[in-house]
Amino acid sequence: MTSRRTRLITLGTAAGPPPRAHRAQSSNLLIVNQTPYVIDAGDGAARRLAKAGINARDIGTVFITHHHDDHTAGLGTLMSAAWDQNRIAPIHVHGPPRTRDLVDAAVGYFSISAEIRISDGGRTVPIDQVFFGHDVGTGLIYEDDNIRVTAVENTHFCFHDGKKHKSYSYRFDTADRAIVITGDTGPNDAVTTLARDADLLLAEANSVEDRRQNMIESGVWQVMTEVERRRIMRQAMEGHLGLDDVGRLAARAKVKSVVLTHLTTRAGTDDYGAWVAQVRKHYDGPVTAARDLMEF
Repeated sequence: MTSRRTRLITLGTAAGPPPRAHRAQSSNLLIVNQTPYVIDAGDGAARRLAKAGINARDIGTVFITHHHDDHTAGLGTLMSAAWDQNRIAPIHVHGPPRTRDLVDAAVGYFSISAEIRISDGGRTVPIDQVFFGHDVGTGLIYEDDNIRVTAVENTHFCFHDGKKHKSYSYRFDTADRAIVITGDTGPNDAVTTLARDADLLLAEANSVEDRRQNMIESGVWQVMTEVERRRIMRQAMEGHLGLDDVGRLAARAKVKSVVLTHLTTRAGTDDYGAWVAQVRKHYDGPVTAARDLMEF
């Protein structure tokens, strides 16, 4: 166990949307001076917290990078699990516009169960008095005695018409470390600037060809129209970081270390050593391909 005051645990490291047998979807845990903060809550987040020895009742602050379900599907379960264990202090969820809608929808979904459990006895505080969503902009979005959180809008949704949806990357500055979490994004200067001189860059790692092959093997590709195929391939190429992109970003930002997460499924293997080697073609610092529940 590390003696650092700031610890990062990769709760879930799989890219979505399909679930995987041995990796949960995107979720991370920062522990600063024994205070836990969750960043994204994909499917499996609550189970991974339990495996890490963290009681969901102790989670008071959550940050969401964007609203794809592989980053949010576990949020309602996490909040309900906290309430089920008699969490009565507020849980605040911060993220791009529509985060409040997301939290309100999760509260509505679990309100039937909560009503029954109140009737069962042992709980008196309604679930909607515990959970609060906050739509935030960019810049400094959160600060307490442990952390300062800065957000920039990234290019995950750059090809969308109308720019209705937003996706953020976050920098977490603490007394002893600076950690940047890219979330899902294409290459862009805003994220490079955000990551400048960070101690750790937690970067998504995307393979366009592996993603296409996965869709073919699952049968999804075959039922898509040609227009749908072109659009999803554009999203994969423009809205995500490839391995060369990660290496160049890390080198330009002069970060001290890189951890790869949001890993595209690789057919027949869970070995990402070749991906680490590809990033190192551009960046000469330490690079790790994360597994669930690794600590940095």
